[in-house]
Amino acid sequence: MKQERIIHFKVIHHDATRLGRGLLYLEGNQEPTLEDYEQCLKASGHDVHIENADQLLFVAHKPDEDYRIEIIPNYEQMTRDMQTESLAKSFLK
Repeated sequence: MKQERIIHFKVIHHDATRLGRGLLYLEGNQEPTLEDYEQCLKASGHDVHIENADQLLFVAHKPDEDYRIEIIPNYEQMTRDMQTESLAKSFLK
């Protein structure tokens, strides 16, 4: 059975960096391969090829520039605890 897996990556232009996300469909507990990452980035609109397999670093091409994309393998998004925030707001009143 295929499972969805969200990947996070950094798009690094000359003077700016921004975060992006992509979606992979993998079988069971399968780990993503370089080809999976490459297909996901291409589906996101980036014309990429692998530059450094160990660091999960890709180079993308646009007609007027090249830029880098770095996969963030262990991205942990901060979650908010709504109950704690609500309790804290009640003390501020």
